[in-house]
Formats: sequence, C-alpha cells, structure tokens
Amino acid sequence: MKYTALTRAYRRRAPGEPRAIGYLYILPALIVYAVFLLYPFGQSVWLSSQHWDGLTVATPAGFDNYRALFSDPSLRAPFLHALLLLVFYAALPVAIGLLLAAVMSRVRVRGMTFFRTVLFLPQVLALIVVGVAWRSILAPDGLLNDTLRAVGLGGLARPWLGDYTWALPAVGVIGTWVGTGLCMVLFLAGAQRIPRELYEAARMDGAGPLREFLTVTLPGLRPQIAVALTLTIVAGLRNFDLIYITTSGGPGNATSVPAYEVYHRAFETNQVGSAAAVGVGLTVLIFVLTVTVSRLVEGRRA
Repeated sequence: MKYTALTRAYRRRAPGEPRAIGYLYILPALIVYAVFLLYPFGQSVWLSSQHWDGLTVATPAGFDNYRALFSDPSLRAPFLHALLLLVFYAALPVAIGLLLAAVMSRVRVRGMTFFRTVLFLPQVLALIVVGVAWRSILAPDGLLNDTLRAVGLGGLARPWLGDYTWALPAVGVIGTWVGTGLCMVLFLAGAQRIPRELYEAARMDGAGPLREFLTVTLPGLRPQIAVALTLTIVAGLRNFDLIYITTSGGPGNATSVPAYEVYHRAFETNQVGSAAAVGVGLTVLIFVLTVTVSRLVEGRRA
C-alpha cells in the first residue's frame, strides 16, 4: 500500500528530475547573486535608515532620509533631471533608431555595413572615452563653437557644459548619440524577421511607405522596442560616467542625477545614510519603469 501511494505521488510530478535537483543546478548562481547583489542591497537599505558619516557611530534615522527625497529640493532635482534625460537617453534613440531601421530596410545603399558600424561604434567605446571626447567638443574653444564661428554663427557659441540652461540638454545629446546605434541594430534585426508577405499584402492594398511602417513594421518590432526601451531607460537612470566626466553635476547642481548624487553624498559630503536612500530610491524607480514598459508591451501584444 505504501509503495503504491509513493508511486502515484511520483507520477503526479512533472516529468524529469525532482525539483530539488533543479535547485541544486542553480544554487551556485543563487549564492553569487545573494552575496554580491542581495546582501549589498540589504546593507544599503539598512544604511538608508541611519544617520552616518562613514566614520563615527551610526544613529537611527527612521524614514527621515526617505522623507528628504520628497521634501529636500537638492534631492528632488537629481530625480527630475534623470526623468528629463530619459527623453534624450530613451525616447530619442528609439525614435531615431526606428527611422534609420525603416529607411535601411527599404533602401539599399553602398557602404551600408560601414554606416551601421559607425552608428554602433559608441556602444563599443568606454563611456569615459566618450565623455572626454565630447567634453573637448563642447568646450568654449572646442570644435562645435569653432564651427559655429567659422560659418558666421558665432552668436550661438557658448560654454555648453557650463551654461545653466544648456548643460543638461548638452549631456542629453551625448546620451542620444550613444544609444541610437544600439536601438538601430535591434530594430534592424527585428525587421529582418517580419515576413515579407505582410509587406506585399500591404502594398497590394495600396499602402504607402508611412502606412506600411505603421501597420506592418511598427507592430512587428514591439518586442525589440520593449528591449530597447528597457536598456535605454536603465542606462539613462543609472548614468554616472558621463555626468562625472563632463560636468561633475554642475554648474551648481544643474546636471546632478541620482547616481552622481549617491557618489557626491557618500564620498564628498559624508552623508552615507542619505546616499543610501537615494540609491534605494533609484533602484525602486528603475524597477517601476522597466516593469511598466514590459507590462504595456505585453498588454498590447495580448
């Protein structure tokens, strides 16, 4: 009787090895994940509830550091700057990438491979190199201002990275340049998987290039758009390298973003608890935005 009951219980299980064996396979990865990600994140959550300068004994702060994220203008501003930069880091690269992919998939031009390589090149370069190069281009005596003066538009020349009005858009343009190539390559790969029959059917119905793009190409690229938005949103929100190299959060705090604010508060002003709260808040913001993008795309596909 006992043997029969055990046999029936085993047969009710999913085919393959017992589930416990499956957990053993992923145990090494789970250990690494827990040690290097979950444990540090837990430490950050704990530090965010403390007043600590990194040297003396920490004192409990409760939710004071989190309340400051909403009440302190110097902490609200970096998050607002990061959300504004998403226009340059996510929206514009996706839009330009879609446009380039649509044109390249319809028009055959000599040197197309070279053109794709040049656009994708920023993904290969380290962001430190990108920041140094663009800092030189946007300097008061840099290439951009010299070009404007050479063509008679010297009145438009300005210290782009030192101007309170233009510093943040200038950094955003760099992010657009970096992200466009990645989006274009993703969309080109996705466009190649769209059945040619759909385009032929659309043309037989009298669809022009714009309608063909809206009714065939765009719906077929939804998975790639979701991936591109996720990658660019995460890259934009955790942006530190470009800000540190080009402006260091200046002028004033006109280009400060959460990732830079974490560094500034933890290592320059010794506000470790506040820095940890900013880091936790940034993590939550990234999670909410990426999940929202994924759910919106899944809902549309359903």
